[in-house]
Amino acid sequence: MINNRLEQIGDYPFDRLRDLLDSHSPSSNGAPISLAVGEPQHPPPPMVRDIVNDSFDLWAKYPLVRGTPEFRAAAAGWLERRYGIPGNMVDPETGVIPVSGTREALFMIALAVIPEKVRGKKPAVLMPNPFYQVYVGAAALAGADPVFVDATRETGFLPDFSAQPDEILDRTALAYYCSPANPQGTVANLDTLKDLVLLARERDFVILFDECYSEIYDRDPPPGGMEACAALGGSLKNVLVFNSLSKRSSVPGLRSGFVAGDPDLIAAFKTVRDYGGAPPPYPLLAAAGALWNDEDHVAENRALYRAKFDVADRILGEAHGYFRPAGGFYLWLDVEDGEAAALKLWREGALRTIPGRYLSKDDADGNNPGAPYIRCAMVHDIDTTEQALSRLMDIL
Repeated sequence: MINNRLEQIGDYPFDRLRDLLDSHSPSSNGAPISLAVGEPQHPPPPMVRDIVNDSFDLWAKYPLVRGTPEFRAAAAGWLERRYGIPGNMVDPETGVIPVSGTREALFMIALAVIPEKVRGKKPAVLMPNPFYQVYVGAAALAGADPVFVDATRETGFLPDFSAQPDEILDRTALAYYCSPANPQGTVANLDTLKDLVLLARERDFVILFDECYSEIYDRDPPPGGMEACAALGGSLKNVLVFNSLSKRSSVPGLRSGFVAGDPDLIAAFKTVRDYGGAPPPYPLLAAAGALWNDEDHVAENRALYRAKFDVADRILGEAHGYFRPAGGFYLWLDVEDGEAAALKLWREGALRTIPGRYLSKDDADGNNPGAPYIRCAMVHDIDTTEQALSRLMDIL
């Protein structure tokens, strides 16, 4: 037997991309360049190698789900410094848990916080549309209805959860909110985040702030869920924030992140992870704690991304609705038909991008907010980025 809830999810975007492109051979003589996957290509900080090697003896220990006191203190301390929150607001012992990358955690949290019924009805999970695909998988496999809230140019590329009808809000168990947004790079202001926290408390659902791109920003540091809670008095009730080192520190292979927030929710999440989680190994936690305690490598990382967006400004100008995102490392380009453009770019330029349609869901009328777009990940070195964007402009 196969879980019939899988039918609600559909094929994963990169499987769809392979189906679209892999039967075609590029006519270009240039080396293939993939802008499809958001996998940072900047060199990892050397400290990672040194700390992991120095912690060799710790490979002999099973890691605890709660991790180490040193890691929890590093994550809590980073939140305090980054968002200017009071030092006693996040208790490292009860309010932080390490995870093996936030992808796994974003999925597993649904098992911890979505009940069988909400006010006697099937639970609903709010998420932006376009969205990170893990959100829909988590909602559907936890037995909830995914509710896709369009994040389009008209809405400032951010979803408005408060505009949902009462029938939806009355049975909402969880809401995923990503700022800076993937794929558009839009940053929500502090008032928006505060309103989301208040809405979650008024309607009694969990608001989950996916902040994996929080440290890749153009000018001003994006506000976050913790900052919103501090501005509302300091309570973490109904709130969880997720963050990761993959983008911040260019270590996607380290698979290290954390979840912080409401201690009751953290306790429930720990129980789920006790049964099905894969705790980060201690040598990797040691490296991760050091990375959270260091900002110099993060500032250097941001400078590299800014330089690449300077290249995009020069090459793209105002073409294809280009705008310089406030955060994250994606271009969200309006090419009228994302699937057709992605196929053309691959066939004529050996350039791999992902159609926005694959990152979004159709509405009841068959309209898809991502259909006109392609997403391009600015993850390569500056020379490769310039070459890729020049190819894109020549072809499109």
